[in-house]
Amino acid sequence: MRIKRGVNAVKKRRKIFKLAKGYFGYKSKNYRIARQAVMKSLQYAYVGRKLRKRDMRSLWIARINAGARLNGLSYSKLMHGLKVAGIDLNRKILADLAVNDAAAFADICGKAKAAL
Repeated sequence: MRIKRGVNAVKKRRKIFKLAKGYFGYKSKNYRIARQAVMKSLQYAYVGRKLRKRDMRSLWIARINAGARLNGLSYSKLMHGLKVAGIDLNRKILADLAVNDAAAFADICGKAKAAL
């Protein structure tokens, strides 16, 4: 007795169409084109997960720099001052302080300035 692949083939197509839902025109209707679009989308998503990390770091640096300049320091001098002072805060936390708690950030800048 032979085994028919009908059910498996339909499942495979259904999975692709589910991922292609919302794509424009034939990219969501035609299996062959939908498969290509989904493959490309998954590649973009993979790359995007790596790029997000870079983008967030550059955003944090921009925010820290803006906060540091309000306190009379440049970004590089602030970071060097923090290292010399032995204050070990990452950029994510520093950026959050610069935006949400200016007084605490000014205090940290003062300590960094004193260490220089």
